[in-house]
Amino acid sequence: MLRFIVQAIVTALGLWLSARVVPGVDFTSTGSLVAAAVILGLVNAIVRPIMVVLTLPLTIVTLGLFLLVVNAAMIGLTAWFLGGFAVDGLWAGIGAAVVTGVVSWIAASLFGEGERAR
Repeated sequence: MLRFIVQAIVTALGLWLSARVVPGVDFTSTGSLVAAAVILGLVNAIVRPIMVVLTLPLTIVTLGLFLLVVNAAMIGLTAWFLGGFAVDGLWAGIGAAVVTGVVSWIAASLFGEGERAR
């Protein structure tokens, strides 16, 4: 549970930075930002693995670049579920996916993923 909370905080930070940097990404309040982070975490846990498997041939052909589109679709799905979070189009979604991914990568490198059971 703690790992999910930390991941939601990092995702919220990434979405906040995306709203500041990427045109077409916006949220109405801090509550909607937190809700978007939690919903995105749930969407990434449930829907994203299915989409990755279904789009595997296209991902292989594009040498993994299609995963940006999958991540953008997950952010778009989150915006569709939540009224206080808006993503205007595919390019805004890809920009948000890149920014959120970079923030998650930096957080993981700074704080570590934690020791996994061996």
